[in-house]
Amino acid sequence: MDITSVIGLIIGFAALLGGFLWEGGRLAGLLQLNAALIVFGGTLAAVLVSFPAAKLRTVGAALKMAFGRSSLDLEEQAEEIVALAAITRRSGVLALEQRADQHPDSFTREGLQLVVDGTEPEQVREILELEMDAEELKHDGYARLFEAAGGYAPTMGIIGTVMGLIQVLGGLTDPSNLGPSIAVAFTATLYGVASANLLFLPIASKIKARSQSRLHGMEMLVVGILAIQNGDHPQLVRRKLASFLTGSAAEDFAERRSRP
Repeated sequence: MDITSVIGLIIGFAALLGGFLWEGGRLAGLLQLNAALIVFGGTLAAVLVSFPAAKLRTVGAALKMAFGRSSLDLEEQAEEIVALAAITRRSGVLALEQRADQHPDSFTREGLQLVVDGTEPEQVREILELEMDAEELKHDGYARLFEAAGGYAPTMGIIGTVMGLIQVLGGLTDPSNLGPSIAVAFTATLYGVASANLLFLPIASKIKARSQSRLHGMEMLVVGILAIQNGDHPQLVRRKLASFLTGSAAEDFAERRSRP
């Protein structure tokens, strides 16, 4: 599990609760089951109406992408491509066949198999870029689910508040209960705004960030696979892939490149 996502959620909700309690609030005042039912039930219903069943079944994969530990290591992938380029220079493209069949990454596996099968470079690029487009579209679908929930939740909170105020205004004959009743009514707005900005929208943003990283890695793999197919020298392949790395990883990769 991605620990930063969990820590962020804990800090966010702890800050809200801590600020509320610091001002003398009572935790019981925030626990309103009727408000939670209106906000979260209404948000769920709106999402169900907005998306087909096929999209809704991807919620699990979307949550895994947002909270799962990322296995993407660009530097490690780049080193692997350089090593494969060295094997190709020594033994030919067919020497990659076993590695292609057993590679754990489906995108890399497909690219290497295309090279081993003797597919034209233009077709290899076209097929891999189509795979990238499909991957981007899939990730965009993941993010849209939570963006939609983040848009509906505050509105459902307002609806819950209005419903609560209607009840309050209907009971003005007892002024002593007016203040507590209004406070309860506004709890629905709190639920809607807080869940949107601390849960739904951040999850969508995390999915988009993970998607960008994955697509960046896939773009690097396309360049590397085509360089292998072209028979480029491993040092030249290393120079091509170095531009995809940043920070300390790029510096370390560049240092290894300069070694004999």
